[in-house]
Amino acid sequence: MTTMENVHLICLPFAGAGASFFKDWQSSAPEGLHIVPVQLPGREERFIDAPHTEAARAVDEVYAAVLDRIQGADRVAVFGHSLGAVLAYDLAHRLADTQGVPLARLFVSGSPGPWNGRESRATGLDDDAFLAQVREFAGYDHPALAHPEMRELLLPMLRADVEMHENYRPASDKPLGVPVTALRGSTDELVGPELLQQWSAATTAAFSAVEMDGGHMYMADDAPALLRVIAAELGSADAR
Repeated sequence: MTTMENVHLICLPFAGAGASFFKDWQSSAPEGLHIVPVQLPGREERFIDAPHTEAARAVDEVYAAVLDRIQGADRVAVFGHSLGAVLAYDLAHRLADTQGVPLARLFVSGSPGPWNGRESRATGLDDDAFLAQVREFAGYDHPALAHPEMRELLLPMLRADVEMHENYRPASDKPLGVPVTALRGSTDELVGPELLQQWSAATTAAFSAVEMDGGHMYMADDAPALLRVIAAELGSADAR
C-alpha cells in the first residue's frame, strides 16, 4: 500500500457538532493522513465553556490551538462543513499568512460561497420554531434534541452556533492562493451546484467541485468515501 506523506487535516464541525464527529475518521484515512479535529467551546468535554457567537473569535481560538498540533507536518489541509466551511475559509487565510505553515488545500463542504449570508434566520425564534428552522437549514435532526433534558442542555450551544453562522462575514475579501475543493451531496436541497461553484472565486489557484452520494449530511453516512476524495485531491496515490 502506498503511503501518503505526512499530511495534517484540520477538521471543523458543523453547527451543533463536536470534535467527536470526526473520531472514527482516522481509522478510515490512508496512512500518513492525520485527522486533527477541532473542539469548539460549549460542547462535549468543553461543555462548561461559553460558546462563541462571533466567527472571528472562534477562528482566533482555533488558530492558536492548532498551530502546535500541526508542527512537523509536510502539508496541512483544512476541512469544514456548513458553519465549519466558513470557519475553515477564515482559518485557511490565517494559516496561509503564517510563515512555516505548509498549507496545501482548503476543503469546504455543504456551503455556498463565504460572501452569501442566509436570507431566512433562526436567531431570535422561540425554541420550537428555532429547532424547526435549524432542521430545515441542516436537513438533519440530532437525536438528543428529542429528549427535553438534553434539548435544554444543547440549545444554548446550538443557538450560539446558528447566530455565529447567520452573522458571519469573511475576515478577508482577498482570494486564497491555495487550491480549494468544494463538496456537496448530490441530493442536497440546501446547497445546489450553482451555490457550490461560488467557491471558485475564493482562490487564485486550482478549484474543483465534487459531488458525493447523499444529501446535505452525506459525510455522516459515508466518511470513508469522503476521505478517499480528500486523499485524491491532495494528490495521494493511495485513495483507498
